[in-house]
Amino acid sequence: MAVIARHLTILGRVQGVFYRNWAVERANSLGLAGWVRNRMDGSVEALVEGAEEAVEQFIALAHEGPPAAHVTRIDAAVVDVEGLASFQKRPTC
Repeated sequence: MAVIARHLTILGRVQGVFYRNWAVERANSLGLAGWVRNRMDGSVEALVEGAEEAVEQFIALAHEGPPAAHVTRIDAAVVDVEGLASFQKRPTC
């Protein structure tokens, strides 16, 4: 099973709606590693790595997000796998 990594920029109403907590829960349930954080521009940024199918499933779910979110776009870039051990919420940057 191939391990892949994606850097995500999630746009829309994604701050103040528990998007990061939702992302941590979903990533953990899918067995993914990485991190998620708010950006000063109002977007959410994430690095997700793990089995290809699980990463793709996370991205598909991320288009919905938690109930109060309204995702308008997700930009996903292929990045190198870092070999992270867990999925964490990081401070805003």
